[in-house]
Amino acid sequence: MNCINCKHFFVTWENKFPYGCNAYEIKSKTAPNLQVLENTGLACLLFEFKKSEASDQAPNLQKKS
Repeated sequence: MNCINCKHFFVTWENKFPYGCNAYEIKSKTAPNLQVLENTGLACLLFEFKKSEASDQAPNLQKKS
């Protein structure tokens, strides 16, 4: 799992804690999923893929018969 692909991931302006997770409400020096694993012993359970902007804007390209 890669936090960059998660809809809850964000980048902060803080040098000490550059990465964040809205789901867990944390900021971290490392990827938030690593922080969650270190603190709980469990992999992140709140990961959700980001909705792709390209899929929202792509025209319908189905073939017409």
